[in-house]
Amino acid sequence: MTQQIQSASDEAVRERVESLLAEMTVAEKAGQLTQYFYMGFMRDQAKDGAPSQPEMVEAAMTRSGVGSLLFLMDPAEINRLQRMTIEGNRLGIPALVGFDVIHGFRTVLPVPLAMAASWDPAVIEQGQAVAGREARAVGIHWAFSPMVDIARDPRWGRIIEGAGEDPYLGGKVAAAQVRGFQGSDLSSPDNVIAGPKHFAGYGAALGGRDYDESNISDAELWNIYFPPFKAAIDAGAANIMSAYMDLNGVPAAGNRWLLTEVLRDSLGFEGFVVSDAQAVHDLFTHHFAADLADAGARALNAGNDMEMTFVDPAFDHLVAAVEDGRVSIETLDTSVRRVLTAKVRLGLFENPYVDEARAAEVLVDPAHRQVAKTAAQRSAVLLRNEGELLPLAADELSSVAVIGPLADSPRDTLGPWIFDYDLAETVTILDGIKARAGEGIDVQYAPGIRPAFRTFPSMFDAWPNNTPEDPADFDDDAELAKAVELARASDVAVLVAGEWQNMIGEGASRSSLELPGRQLELIQAVVATGTPVVLLVMNGRPLDLRWPAENVPAILDIWYPGSQGGKAVAALLFGDDSPGGKLPFTWPRTGGQVPIIYNYTRSHKPNDQWRRDWDEESTPLYAFGHGLSYGSFSYSAPTLSSESIAVGETLTVSVTVTNEGSRAADEVVQLYIHQRYGTSSRPVRELKGFQRVPVEAGASATVEFTLGPDELSYWSAVTRDWVQDATTFDLGVGGDSTVALSTQFTVTA
Repeated sequence: MTQQIQSASDEAVRERVESLLAEMTVAEKAGQLTQYFYMGFMRDQAKDGAPSQPEMVEAAMTRSGVGSLLFLMDPAEINRLQRMTIEGNRLGIPALVGFDVIHGFRTVLPVPLAMAASWDPAVIEQGQAVAGREARAVGIHWAFSPMVDIARDPRWGRIIEGAGEDPYLGGKVAAAQVRGFQGSDLSSPDNVIAGPKHFAGYGAALGGRDYDESNISDAELWNIYFPPFKAAIDAGAANIMSAYMDLNGVPAAGNRWLLTEVLRDSLGFEGFVVSDAQAVHDLFTHHFAADLADAGARALNAGNDMEMTFVDPAFDHLVAAVEDGRVSIETLDTSVRRVLTAKVRLGLFENPYVDEARAAEVLVDPAHRQVAKTAAQRSAVLLRNEGELLPLAADELSSVAVIGPLADSPRDTLGPWIFDYDLAETVTILDGIKARAGEGIDVQYAPGIRPAFRTFPSMFDAWPNNTPEDPADFDDDAELAKAVELARASDVAVLVAGEWQNMIGEGASRSSLELPGRQLELIQAVVATGTPVVLLVMNGRPLDLRWPAENVPAILDIWYPGSQGGKAVAALLFGDDSPGGKLPFTWPRTGGQVPIIYNYTRSHKPNDQWRRDWDEESTPLYAFGHGLSYGSFSYSAPTLSSESIAVGETLTVSVTVTNEGSRAADEVVQLYIHQRYGTSSRPVRELKGFQRVPVEAGASATVEFTLGPDELSYWSAVTRDWVQDATTFDLGVGGDSTVALSTQFTVTA
């Protein structure tokens, strides 16, 4: 059971739900399983006398009720619609209000991939607690987050919403987000339902192309793609969102094996499942269902409890499906019971309306901005620092050139998938550097080039500020020359490059990983001046940095750092804090290498790299787990509590980390294992433990890990079940996934 369902008054909740269920008609039950987008701006867009989209939703609210509304942000409007919902149906059942709370609400946190790069579950949990508090304050009860899809192809735009390529890291990040959103009591005015998504395999879309099919072996599903969902469920997730795409030939929203046999029977999920937008409707689009009536019946029978839709719900046909026997009343009641239980747990019947005055206060809480700043600092990854160019010595600088159009773009600093942001309070990279440098350092700015633009527009370009402005009368060659001269005349050049925020996210897959526009040309021209260059990468996926990795002395990945990004980045540049983030993915040299992962299985010629790509090194540009700091860390040899354990037993691994540098810094200590032989072949190495630890200059810290059945078992295609082999393991502890596996232990039968 989830933590929330166990938390209080189980019998009282059950009695209330059953009492309501007993009074409901089949039409009212179907209404509770429908979630409508409410697109208020479309009220005046009706055609040919038909009702507009919001008029259609309002009619459903007063006809038989609706289970949920989504895409509402204004507390007054939420109250108006909630009142209409409660007063419009005879049982007075309130609506759940859902929203895409992906990386903050009014206070924008670093994007989810960046938060994963912190390798700090406590910071991740704190960040989502802030996001949940702000969302609940305006009347939102349910976040369509976290996205826990494993992503191994960075061409897929939605890699930015997840935790990268690794199931162990992904599970820890997923659990932290669920705890942050839901807290210990869903009825608290600070908590919202977490909705891990997209179950399952969406991150493996063919060729990294959004919405395309996924073809994934059972071994990969159980060992790679399901574990983060299991971690989220164990943390208490009250909702799961099913995916859009075909999984091995069956659309996820209508896949009974996936939604019932795996999700409920094997993973133990007891909450309610919602489809992604129009995904039930699209069972017909997939040519899987015969028509909308068939789509609705097949989705519900598969285990999809609620349909998310814009118009024309497939679940409108459930009344007829019950009457003709395609859906049993028991199946319908089971789904309605799950939705009503969530509403009772949230306390919606007692407190359906939002306190609009409190909402205004919560949204401006300065403590939330400090959480965002801390998260941005801890998420940054120092990729390269030749000659210890960083941190910058403020007392030795008289001038700094800040270059690149992304350096002074508040909208891009925030990143994609946000809707209730405040550009006026967003601190850009230029803003942060100017404030931190003070009056003693002359900070000058030059964009150098115009923004780059997508060949095909973004699905979100209808929203204000989503597309970069093309500056009028911009002389490309003159502006590039101006930036070069500014760099030449300065003590150091800080250059910001990457992707504009509308180039990443949903509907933002790419065929290449090259820096868009003339950014590489700008970098090369600035480096040619001889001025020391710090490259700040603003991104949500790895990009082609082969030339900068050889020629730019310092590279800091700042991701899309959020509301307080400029302050956080400036603190890192000037050494007020040390970067401590680590990569949550393997960084390829080129797009032609993808997918490239650290935890692959050995080939029959593992050392013959020349047999791979003949035109490029067959190694990543940066390894999974890579990240430098202003400290300098050494590791003792790992110590084991036992060199041999039996199947089912555990052992403890201890290691001492020493900071031999002159600055205090954090190190993410990472434990990797490799199983030498067994029922199936196993990856060359697998992450099975990590801790982020602060270590003072000259000091040491001892870190312990536990290895047992949870870490040493795997799903085998041989037995078609979980196994733990009696075998020999190699083990290593270090600062990234390239650590030598120099210690061994055995597991006996």
